[in-house]
Amino acid sequence: MENLGIGELLVIGLVLFMLFGSKKLPDVARSIGRSLRVFRAEAAKPYEEDPEPEVAPSPEEQARLLEERAARLRAEAARARRDETG
Repeated sequence: MENLGIGELLVIGLVLFMLFGSKKLPDVARSIGRSLRVFRAEAAKPYEEDPEPEVAPSPEEQARLLEERAARLRAEAARARRDETG
């Protein structure tokens, strides 16, 4: 692909000016810039390091966590009943 010269850039600019007009041209350029910035950021993501995968807790640990959660919920329910009867 050849480099664009001044003549080609002027023709492209003239066509853009005719299509969008002088009022919308800055907005179009701004949105193209934002789109390119987002594209570059998304394209760079696969090269970033992946976070360490979380290790699932053992069945014993899962049972303990569920028991703790159930105890908290029972305590909250008892507190709510006590507050209602007041």
